[in-house]
Amino acid sequence: MKKRIIWVYIIVAIIIIGIGLKIYKVNFINNKPIACTQEAKLCSDGSSVGRVGKNCEFVSCPKEDLIQVESPRANEIISSPLIIKGEARGHWFFEASFPVVLTNWDGLIIAQGIATAKSDWMTSEFVPFEAKLDFIIDKNTYSNRGSLILRKDNPSGLPEHDDALEIPIKF
Repeated sequence: MKKRIIWVYIIVAIIIIGIGLKIYKVNFINNKPIACTQEAKLCSDGSSVGRVGKNCEFVSCPKEDLIQVESPRANEIISSPLIIKGEARGHWFFEASFPVVLTNWDGLIIAQGIATAKSDWMTSEFVPFEAKLDFIIDKNTYSNRGSLILRKDNPSGLPEHDDALEIPIKF
């Protein structure tokens, strides 16, 4: 009975040590502890990702392999006219474009437009795009926050082909 209790304590101690190492993001490479120097990376949609693996690589940002926005960045203060730049996989486009929507705090659309490909979009590779939105902000609005939504063009109308990247912004 005492041996069983000792083994339970040993197993619990090993689990606690393992969790502690995971929390502090310490990896052992060549028997030397290596601490990850940067705790999180900010993604273009405003989310953040941490590091994993023995070399402390960052986890991929959501949708990073589909669409990447250069400007504006998450939580950036924007003004009219808003120039949107980035790159998206060719299948994000249809006929070299996709819809872009700007909403206010209440989710009301205050501007909408079309992002256009700057090179051949008939590819599975990344294609640069650009869009311009003109908008007016109501001075009496509750909050200076809103969202920029870049929608994958879906001419089929089938919901399984819908996708979007939503970026929080400030006015």
